[in-house]
Amino acid sequence: MNWKEQYRVSGIVALGGCLEFYDFAIFLFFTEVIGQQFFPVGMPLWLTTVQTWGLFAAGYLFRPLGGIVLAHFGDLFGRQRVFAFSILLMAASTLGIGLLPTYQAVGIVAPFLLLFFRILQGIAIGGELPGAWTFVTEHVPPRRVGLVCGIVCCGLTLGILLATSVAAAVTSSLSPDDTQQWGWRLPFLLGGVFGLAGMKLRRMLNETPVFVNLRRRRLLVPELPLRAVLKTEIRGVVRSAFVTWVLSSVVVLTLMLPMTLHGTFGFDKEGALCAASISTVFLAIGVVIGGALLDLIGAARFYMLFSILLLAAAACYYFMAGASVLELNLMAGMIGLAGGVCAGTPYVMVSSFPARIRYTGVSFAYNVSYALFGGLIPLIVNSLSPLGAMAHVLYFCVISLFAFALGVSLLLRGEQLCQSD
Repeated sequence: MNWKEQYRVSGIVALGGCLEFYDFAIFLFFTEVIGQQFFPVGMPLWLTTVQTWGLFAAGYLFRPLGGIVLAHFGDLFGRQRVFAFSILLMAASTLGIGLLPTYQAVGIVAPFLLLFFRILQGIAIGGELPGAWTFVTEHVPPRRVGLVCGIVCCGLTLGILLATSVAAAVTSSLSPDDTQQWGWRLPFLLGGVFGLAGMKLRRMLNETPVFVNLRRRRLLVPELPLRAVLKTEIRGVVRSAFVTWVLSSVVVLTLMLPMTLHGTFGFDKEGALCAASISTVFLAIGVVIGGALLDLIGAARFYMLFSILLLAAAACYYFMAGASVLELNLMAGMIGLAGGVCAGTPYVMVSSFPARIRYTGVSFAYNVSYALFGGLIPLIVNSLSPLGAMAHVLYFCVISLFAFALGVSLLLRGEQLCQSD
């Protein structure tokens, strides 16, 4: 496969990931409206809010299960079919949410239908990232693994930005009553249609050369893939959990940035959202730059370099209070650029497992670790809220030290990453 074909595959995978993460994230921006549509009128606001956020959390709870099940079939029967199925499942469930009858129409059945589709979304997203990373890296030579990982991560980041933009467009162009009655459905219907188009594109892709070679040589895993991972690849699971913590920290703190800028630093909501969008754009740029650096300098030096950028991000939080609009946007861009460290996570993970159980190994380590760390990080940061801005400063300093230690560990051990099978 020539380099043009490799980048075509990377682009299609990144586009599909963008659409799938849009579908998963759009629920976040309409939780209040959804709560009013799918629960009884007159229910206390706090109870409606808790139940709606519980539905949102259900998607996260089913990510590990979905990831493990989809990866199981991906290791046994092929990456391409499972990879195309994950986006189909996400598109169908998102479209289903957009077409659901409300509580006023069908009563108690409505929230259970919503829960069902949200669970399907969680199952789909659980297999998406591991599938994307495994699929795209098995299509390219080792010298381009970092760059294609960065391109895929860029697509996922842009999916979150797209969800933010569509939600803002709907709420700003429609009246509150129209948004309440029917406008909230538009982003879900749009996401479902786009997801189906993404599935069509994925069906055009060929099976990875690595899996074709394994099948031809009859080297596919003869037992349950997860059992093989737990039996022989615990070291890879632990290493993958560590790099997932770095990624989940950056992603969660980026999602929390609007609330942090408004609640902790006192910036107005519009300014906070603008700065957060700038940060997300620079995160998308940073992961591509980070991926290219991985191919040039290797994972060890990559993490040592980005530990310095993470310290710079900590300094941005320290000096953010009282910053002008220009200074705020510049510092938000720096924080996003430091998030390029996320490109190191798939680079390390896909090369920590042999090809015959790679999909399962990456999926198990990533989804379980992200479910754990993604839930704990907001609690940790919020528990430090009495420290004000120093809470984020300290957390970024810890990530920086950890990234540096990870880089030194990889350098001293002489880890041979990005193995080809």
